[in-house]
Amino acid sequence: MKRINEYKKIFKVEGAINLKELKNTYRGLVKEWHPDKFQDEEKKNEAGIISTKIIDGYHFLVSIAPETKEANLEEYSKITSESKIEDFKHKSMLLEITFVCGTTYEYFGVNKNLFTKFVNSGQRSNFAKRKLYNSFLYRKSKKAA
Repeated sequence: MKRINEYKKIFKVEGAINLKELKNTYRGLVKEWHPDKFQDEEKKNEAGIISTKIIDGYHFLVSIAPETKEANLEEYSKITSESKIEDFKHKSMLLEITFVCGTTYEYFGVNKNLFTKFVNSGQRSNFAKRKLYNSFLYRKSKKAA
């Protein structure tokens, strides 16, 4: 959640993400912070770091935007209903689930208590279907190879 708020702050996004507005803001920020605009080596390095953060933030916010989720809903539903869980990791409030098909999704806001219940459940896929998949903000972080 911290990462989401940080990126929303960079792009001055409040509430739901609008892809058209996000793209316009992204273009303006990239122009403003492009390293080639700066002569001073220190400023150029700073601009390089900031522009990388802008690019990462843009791609991240696009991946969690309602329009993106809606466009990929059929694929997401198929993966979460048909593919078994191969691996998972939990760090802070982020749960990363990798499916047998090779696709990985990140779920934001999953607390330690719920993660412990997930790990201890006899049927992790069923538990995830009931308690995780449609209850938390998610994004596809890795595509199947």
